[in-house]
Order: sequence, then C-alpha cells, then structure tokens
Amino acid sequence: MPVVMVTRFAPSPTGALHLGHAFSAIQAHDRARREGGTFLLRIEDIDGTRSRPEHVQGIFDDLARLGLTWDGPVIFQSARLAAYELALSQLRERGLLYPCFCTRADIAASSTAPHGPAGTVYPGTCRLLDPAIRQARLATEPHAWRIDMVRAVAAIGGVEGLVWRDELAGVVPADPLAHGDVVLGRKDAPASYHLAVTVDDAAQGVTHIVRGVDLFEATHVHRVLQALLDLPVPVYRHHALLTDAAGNRLAKRHGAPSLASLYAAGQDGSVLAAMLRRGQAPPGFALPPA
Repeated sequence: MPVVMVTRFAPSPTGALHLGHAFSAIQAHDRARREGGTFLLRIEDIDGTRSRPEHVQGIFDDLARLGLTWDGPVIFQSARLAAYELALSQLRERGLLYPCFCTRADIAASSTAPHGPAGTVYPGTCRLLDPAIRQARLATEPHAWRIDMVRAVAAIGGVEGLVWRDELAGVVPADPLAHGDVVLGRKDAPASYHLAVTVDDAAQGVTHIVRGVDLFEATHVHRVLQALLDLPVPVYRHHALLTDAAGNRLAKRHGAPSLASLYAAGQDGSVLAAMLRRGQAPPGFALPPA
C-alpha cells in the first residue's frame, strides 16, 4: 500500500508567529494537501520559562487567518514528557549519556571548545570527570544530560551509510561527530529540541519534514538518534528562509514583526497566504529564490 504523506508544523509558544513562520507553515500544509496527505500541528511547549498560553491561542488564530487547517488533535509536547524520559533512559542504560554540570559561561570561557557547523562544540569537560566525583555532584548540582557522540556512533557501527534524503539537497551523509556531545536532557526542561522533535516526529508518523534551512545542521544529530532509537527516517525539505529587506533572517529574538501586527495594520491573511504562494512578500521583506 502507498504511504500516506504526513507533514507537520511545530512552533514554540514563546512569542508571536512572524512572516517566516507563515512561509514555513504554508509549505508544510500545501505539501501534504497536494498529495492528499495529513498536515499536523504540534505545539513545542516544554520550555516552561518562556512558553505562554496566550501564544498558543495566537498560533491557532494566525494559522486560521492564513486559511490553514490541520488534521486531528493538536499535540502538546508538555503532555509527552514520559516519552522523552523513556528515550533518555534507554540511552543512559546503554552508557551513551553522561551528566554535564557546565554552564554556558563555562563553555564559552573554555579555551578547548572547538567550533563545528552549528557553532561552539562542547569540549567534553564533564565526560572526563572521575566517576566518584560525578556521582557526588549528581546528588547536589543541576545538570544536563549529554550524548557521548563517539560512543553513540560506535554503537550504530559507524557513520557509513548513515544518510538522509532532502528534496532540495539530495542524499546527505550524516556527520554527527562534527556536532559533538550535544544536550539531550536540559537542566531547565525535560528534553532538548534534538531529542523531543526526533521522538515526536516518529510517534506521529511524520513522513516528510518541511522546515527552514537553519535547521539543516541539526538533522545530522537527529539522524544518529533515529538510528540509536530504531526510529523511521522521514524525507526532509529544508527550505530557504524569508528575510527582511536587509537580508537578515526573521527571528522572534530579533524582534521580527508578528503576523498579528501585520493583520492589525490591515493585511488580510488569505491575501498574504496567496502572496507567499506566488513567491511574493509584503514591502520590507524578501522571499528566497524558488
């Protein structure tokens, strides 16, 4: 039987959606609709210090004004904490995780921290801790859980044949070692983006992941997690990013204008969606080449 295409849009309710979110959501939505498939909405709300209920409602309202509809119930990551803990437990039992007590300042100050495709690579400080010291610190200090990437790659028999298919980039060999010992269990949240998104996409049967090219490098990490946890490998489509007139990618933390502000200024949501589908953008924004 042919596989039914399943795509998803998975925003975090840590701020209002902006035009870049609309661009990505429309692509994921339309990709499924063209194939008679399923389009899911997932709310990635496990960042307890920044997620806000009003932003969840804002996501629903913004997508509705764009004319986008989703299939089935909305999934909230905050309801899936047991699934993340199960995945972490499986990896811990295999000796593939270790606790990390370092702060961001500690890592930034380290003279041994190398740089990889996605920025600073963790230098492995806590991986080298004496086991007795590690155990004592576990009882009293906040800690994250990092994957020992060298052991992880060895556990799957190496990276030969570890690839994913991207509809725009072709077949991509995965290179998780270049990303180092990334965090899978955060100090301030039950799971990192890497772990939660990989587990959730598999659980929801997502067959095609449509997301921005800013997450391309993260896929190297997601691919090794799929291999370790025996999860299916979706097809990816990492699209180019919508930018402002100066060429800067839109981001919440950089104060990108929200969709709600565009609507308040008189922009009709359905007209905006049609414009984005035609490869056009409102004044002050630029769409990437098709």
